[in-house]
Amino acid sequence: QIVDAARASMGTDISDIDLLNIEAFASRVISLTEYRKNLYDYLLSKMSVVAPNLAALIGDVVGARLIAHAGSLTNLSKYPASTVQILGAEKALFRALKTKGNTPKYGLIYNSSFIGRAGTKNKGRISRFLANKATIASRIDCFSDAPNSVFGEALKQQVEDRLSFFETGAQPSKNSDTMEKVLKALADAGINDDAEPPKTPKKRSSASVAMDEDAPASAKKEKKAKKEKKEKKEKKEKKEKKK
Repeated sequence: QIVDAARASMGTDISDIDLLNIEAFASRVISLTEYRKNLYDYLLSKMSVVAPNLAALIGDVVGARLIAHAGSLTNLSKYPASTVQILGAEKALFRALKTKGNTPKYGLIYNSSFIGRAGTKNKGRISRFLANKATIASRIDCFSDAPNSVFGEALKQQVEDRLSFFETGAQPSKNSDTMEKVLKALADAGINDDAEPPKTPKKRSSASVAMDEDAPASAKKEKKAKKEKKEKKEKKEKKEKKK
């Protein structure tokens, strides 16, 4: 094709100066491509350490954009799912509120593959569901001592099940059941052996309960006297105002 185009071309020969500029431009494009690849590899390595569950759920690039837009992973974990859903579409939201129009259904999470795979009528539903799972993943990453991608993969499977539910009507698994399976798998693997068991409230002894019930009668009388004194004072002030 190049040979045929060269035969039919009516252009002139390239000068030495133009050829140098073309070579410089080509080398610049190659260096930018390599820099982009190195930057992407750096992003993958950082996301696997900082937010592995969020990266496993929504992707490394989209997860990094959410964290950057929120300011930090801690700030993102504090946001509710409704805020994460429209994060990045603030201008459209305020414009819709000002003009009393339809508010946006998604922001940065629109770049996720789940939104593109969903049907037109289900894009808003899946974006809400995905934002909910992204909020859970960000909180696990933020407040875990040694986060891993196990929860993120389980949450991703939940989103896949919800997509199939919208398409075929297959019943998806409950979030509580999924979390129990993940926790059981982690416990079997020995990852959470050092975790402290949940503390149960201590039962109060019958003696302490009896002491609380038999409060000093003097304290009760004093409280009642103060209340009566206050009521008399209010009545006296009302009478003086009427005069």
